[in-house]
Amino acid sequence: MTTPHVGGRHARTPRLLASLLTLTLLAGCTFAGGDGGAPTPTGTATQDGFSTDGPVTSTSTPDADGAPAGLEDFYGQQLEWTDCESLFECANLEVPVDYEDPGGPTIELAVLRAGASGEPQGSLVVNPGGPGASGVDYAMMAGAVVSREVRAAYDVVGFDPRGVARSAPITCFTDEQMDTFLGTDPSPDDPAEERAVEGELKDFAQACETNAGDLLGHVSTVEAAKDMDVLRAALGEPRLTYLGASYGTFLGTTYATLFPDRVGRLVLDGAIDPTLTGLEMGLGQAAGFERATRAYVENCVGGGSCPLGDDVDTAMVAIPAFLDEVDAHPLPVSGDTVTELTEGWAMLGIIVAMYSQDIWPILTQALGRAQQGDGTLLMFLANSYASRHSDGTYTGNGMQAIYAVNCLDRPADEGPDLDSAAVEEQFEAASPTWGRYLAGDGACEYWPVHAEQTLQDYSAQGAAPIVVIGTTRDPATPYEWAEALADILDSGVLISYDGDGHTAYGRSNDCVDDAVDAYLLEGTVPQDGLRC
Repeated sequence: MTTPHVGGRHARTPRLLASLLTLTLLAGCTFAGGDGGAPTPTGTATQDGFSTDGPVTSTSTPDADGAPAGLEDFYGQQLEWTDCESLFECANLEVPVDYEDPGGPTIELAVLRAGASGEPQGSLVVNPGGPGASGVDYAMMAGAVVSREVRAAYDVVGFDPRGVARSAPITCFTDEQMDTFLGTDPSPDDPAEERAVEGELKDFAQACETNAGDLLGHVSTVEAAKDMDVLRAALGEPRLTYLGASYGTFLGTTYATLFPDRVGRLVLDGAIDPTLTGLEMGLGQAAGFERATRAYVENCVGGGSCPLGDDVDTAMVAIPAFLDEVDAHPLPVSGDTVTELTEGWAMLGIIVAMYSQDIWPILTQALGRAQQGDGTLLMFLANSYASRHSDGTYTGNGMQAIYAVNCLDRPADEGPDLDSAAVEEQFEAASPTWGRYLAGDGACEYWPVHAEQTLQDYSAQGAAPIVVIGTTRDPATPYEWAEALADILDSGVLISYDGDGHTAYGRSNDCVDDAVDAYLLEGTVPQDGLRC
């Protein structure tokens, strides 16, 4: 979502990973396992990034009614579907780089369709979050993303948003430079370390400007939402049916705000409050990660033989103490091009486990091995967070595109400076474990471009009912944000899941799944305030 920030440009010590903590972890997270990262498509890749296996199989009948002036050709385009990745169909959607200049340069967005396993009743567009996560890869996993019944009834369609993965990807740093970037000290302790972090942030922002060109100023969520309406029309759908996770809820909310009369059945899971300031978002996530970490620690201690200690309070204190020790004495890593587990990598390896209790046993084992002087398993977890493989290659450009989008959506504040010590005290009070990493602007402090359009009113008046889902101990999108979004949306309907981890649909219980399925399949609106 947005970059956490408060006060002026020089209000705090630079935090290289601050933005990544609050941004990347908003992606709808599925633990990668194996070598880390999202599933890698098989086959021979084309210049579009797809593996194509056959000729054009079908075309869409576009619904170009109501196209904004100057955009008629975009809204009226037909998608030429080709067989790809053995099981799916792929196409490219043409959109303008700048919606204020539709006659100017254009880019192509990669689109993938997982055809309904039964009689289709329409298209369900999905987005996994990020920003920077691939909707194409997400749609490839349609069987895990939605229920069997929804899979039978809908063509599940994913697209890589502008600047992401196969859609004119923004790549600022090389893989080797990203290793340095992520491994750099995330909480500098002295002026020399602060200068090193500041240098990395400036270099990253400059590299993005140099390598991305004009597109860097046109990858905002507003523009991605406009792309999604062009996609809706090209799919031949009069209204958008949509499932968005995490940052995908902000994309869905933005779409509903811009096109309330074209809202069909929207489900926003792991919801974001779009009205929060940078400070409020950062503090909210600090509290969310602290709450999730305590839930993990309670589970670890309750299971016996927890490497963090025998009681919850002692174990909570042990985590930052461990990170301090790794900062002073990095741990060796085997089987990876990164040979030392630094504080930055260790932090990512721990915090990724807060997404799902399924990862908790692996984290416990990784911490135990780290106590014995081996950082390999924690590096494995860090790789899964960063969509990185042990050979030093990254799957997609998510760790870079996330800055490009968020620095436009919520730029670093240019107002008067605030007291640095007071700000850090707020964050560390909200989260003794993670607050020191979250209190910063990241590369957005030095971002060279600004968004052309932002929104103020997200009520989406006139939209059909929009289902909002919140999980009570969600670390990345705190439950309170779902409550707020359901109130902000004129037609918001809230489902609450009492549980752990990030997002709820498909990973919580039948209560949530049945309510969402009934809405998507039959249009049955859940009871507002349903608790599961």
